[in-house]
Amino acid sequence: MSALAAVALAGAIGVPVALATSEDPTGAPSATTSSEPSDSTSGSRSGSTSGKAAVATADRPVTHAENDRVPEGAAWTQHYFPSSDGSDVELHADVLLPEGLGQGERVPVILSAGSYFGHSGEISEEGHEHTGPSDRFGDLVEGLDLFDRGYALVLVDTRGYGGSTGCLDFAGPGEQADVAAAIDWAADQSWSTGAVGMYGKSYDAVTGLIGNNLDQDALKAVVAQEPIWDMYDRIRSHGVPRQEGIIAPSTYNTIAQLPQLPDDDERYVENARYELAHPECAAANTVNNLKADPGTSYWQDRDLAKHAKGSDTPLFVTQGFLEWNTRPEGMAEYLANHDGPQRGWLGPWDHVRGNDRTEDGTLKMGRDGWFDEIGAFYDEHLKGTQPTTEYPAFSIQDNTGAWRAEDTWPTADRTARIALGGGSYVDDGGPDEEQDGARSSFLTSSAPVATDTRVVGTPRVALDVRGTGNVLVELHDVAPDGTAVPFVEQAAVIDSGRVTLDLESTDWTLAAGHRLAVEIGSIQSGSWVDTPSGQTIRVRDARLELAVDDPAGDAPTEGGRAVWLDSYLAAFTAELAPGEPSFTLPTF
Repeated sequence: MSALAAVALAGAIGVPVALATSEDPTGAPSATTSSEPSDSTSGSRSGSTSGKAAVATADRPVTHAENDRVPEGAAWTQHYFPSSDGSDVELHADVLLPEGLGQGERVPVILSAGSYFGHSGEISEEGHEHTGPSDRFGDLVEGLDLFDRGYALVLVDTRGYGGSTGCLDFAGPGEQADVAAAIDWAADQSWSTGAVGMYGKSYDAVTGLIGNNLDQDALKAVVAQEPIWDMYDRIRSHGVPRQEGIIAPSTYNTIAQLPQLPDDDERYVENARYELAHPECAAANTVNNLKADPGTSYWQDRDLAKHAKGSDTPLFVTQGFLEWNTRPEGMAEYLANHDGPQRGWLGPWDHVRGNDRTEDGTLKMGRDGWFDEIGAFYDEHLKGTQPTTEYPAFSIQDNTGAWRAEDTWPTADRTARIALGGGSYVDDGGPDEEQDGARSSFLTSSAPVATDTRVVGTPRVALDVRGTGNVLVELHDVAPDGTAVPFVEQAAVIDSGRVTLDLESTDWTLAAGHRLAVEIGSIQSGSWVDTPSGQTIRVRDARLELAVDDPAGDAPTEGGRAVWLDSYLAAFTAELAPGEPSFTLPTF
């Protein structure tokens, strides 16, 4: 049984799973039929436009009155500049300045860089009748009242996308060079104060993490919502292919080849055709994502958590612990390696923005005031304005639906090191039916906890295995009535020897009287593309290391229950027979 399988969950709640959305930096199946343009701009998207409209150049600003795709209160210009790696890659930027900004006046910059800013659409042609800047972050423009607040918004197409040339290079050295160039270019403009903040979600949250890692003086703050912390983790799990590794190359090759609009300027249109004229770009992107070894230079270059060592840009992150898309893998390592100020919203939601709402207006994360908090964050670090409201460093919601304030994350009272013993299973891919006395998995479990006990951070499991195949390790929260919900997992390709796995990061409270069960077995999930060996795998000396915390000391903070939490619990709560307890969790 698998806890965090995107396909299984999507099927369980009755939505299609064959759609890759613009929110998905790896092209994973979405658990929503809506793409980024329609579900995350808080009503700012105007849809198709009609009639002719002015097209901006570097020297010819265009306002909303001249082109209705330009936000009200802004003046749009377009610019081209080289990447920073010495190549012939030319980058394109759409710049939105406060309308009426006077000669010699300067403003700080909010920068976003990535794949989704093409004029014809983010992941597909959106039916615009004339060109104009992307409104991917129209919600940010409205939510912060960005231009009246005195900021510029700069949207940069990284190589291969929109009006930029070059072969797409998601999070690789080429794209890292593009981010470096974008930061320096935005800081050096005559209308810029030289202070740059980055903003993004998903793909352009990844480029925000890249920006932090580059350690450039001009970058003063990063807001990264639902990023990927280590690119390999989204393509494979310790050698086991994920569906994303199959879908992602096609998704981003398609975006890179999108046709742009007939009234786009000639230079933009010509640059946008680069991938069509260079089929080797798509081929390389496809082949490179098939590399199974995380030790290759390709994946090492994209290990953002490792490269965060010693970085110090003020950082504001969000992460859904029950993410089906950009999962909480590598987050704890990234935050531990990052030395600068940290802020964040963490909780049991899916792939959503801090301000996203359901159709009836319910906040998907459950906490109000997203733009108030990030506005204060940017004002402090880009303008030097001290906040008038005191916000928690981290606002965290666990599976109870309650929010608490923390100075750091993770915070734990104790580290438990638990001997799990051993067992055997058949690597048959499930279902979990007994075959000649062997099953697809085996369970060990704790005694009921005496008081509420929170599992926090990144659990680790070590196993001695005999046999060749695959393993899936899951942690389950088992209630007194025998119902259970799996809340964290990890998979791996195994061969005889010692295997150590970091599971996904989590923040999950076992209620008093509940038990922790550890399931070890074959991969029985649609979110991986595993090849069962059919062998009987024997496990000895299994050990679990996890941090635990006492919720009794929580400092409550404002917020309601994440919408995704109840969908997840409804989809995955099931009967489980964990057997007699074999270990005890620490008490407080």
